[in-house]
Amino acid sequence: MFYVFKHTITTDDIVTAKKTIKMPLTKGVIHQVDFLFADGCDHEANIQVFLANFQLWPSNRGATLTGNATVVSFRDFIELEEGGTNLEAKVWGDGTIDDVDVIIQIGLLPKKVLMPLSFDELLKAVRGY
Repeated sequence: MFYVFKHTITTDDIVTAKKTIKMPLTKGVIHQVDFLFADGCDHEANIQVFLANFQLWPSNRGATLTGNATVVSFRDFIELEEGGTNLEAKVWGDGTIDDVDVIIQIGLLPKKVLMPLSFDELLKAVRGY
């Protein structure tokens, strides 16, 4: 499954008034993440993604993802358990960009799809018992 969350940044969305995008997901494993920055973002649109109070992306705390007419895309492997599936994105601009879109896409699959066998199950299958 892919989840898509879109926000249009206006001149009101600034660092002191960051917009919070709620991103409810389901239990599973995040395996793909894409950040799409529309033409006009001019590397002035900022995104940070959190799970609870922990910054997931970018991994270095306090940093932001930026871009212009580009997609930042990467593979990841983050397991979300029941009750801990709500991510939040903080999104803002520099006060000069207006009416530009940022889109966050998150690929999520059940753990059994990505890892059909546990390590112990795999060893048993290899050994034949």
